[in-house]
Amino acid sequence: MSLNQLYTLVCFILTGVVIGILFDVFRIFRRSFKTSDIITYIHDFLFWILTGVILLFSIFTFNNGELRGYIFIGIIFGIILYILIFSKYFIKIFVTIISFIKKIIGYPIKILFSFINKHIFSPIYNIFCKFKRNFKFKLPKINFKIRKNDKLSNKIQQ
Repeated sequence: MSLNQLYTLVCFILTGVVIGILFDVFRIFRRSFKTSDIITYIHDFLFWILTGVILLFSIFTFNNGELRGYIFIGIIFGIILYILIFSKYFIKIFVTIISFIKKIIGYPIKILFSFINKHIFSPIYNIFCKFKRNFKFKLPKINFKIRKNDKLSNKIQQ
């Protein structure tokens, strides 16, 4: 193995570590904020798009676009290395930071939303309800009864 290949292997190990960090960022976001299933699908899609961009960038930057076996070995080794050694500490630290920030910012945001709801959305809602009460449209009831056509039913029976 030449020095150039060793340099490339180290670069792709670091690329694997970056992909592991990206994976943990999405895990931290899911753990810190409750999201719907569609948002989770969008996050997964974004993760794979970003991972693909990182891989393409690394392959073209560090190895001139050539695919070699040791590239994939380096990426997998980097991801495994990150997950086994650093992942739990990275997640623990950032979940703690995000929960602390949510506690600090949460109260002023609740006050802001309550103000907006009370002074902006409630009057608009009340106006809409008054408008709806004053202009109720009644649709005529339409009864769809199936009548037998005597001529047609007689022909079918014969």
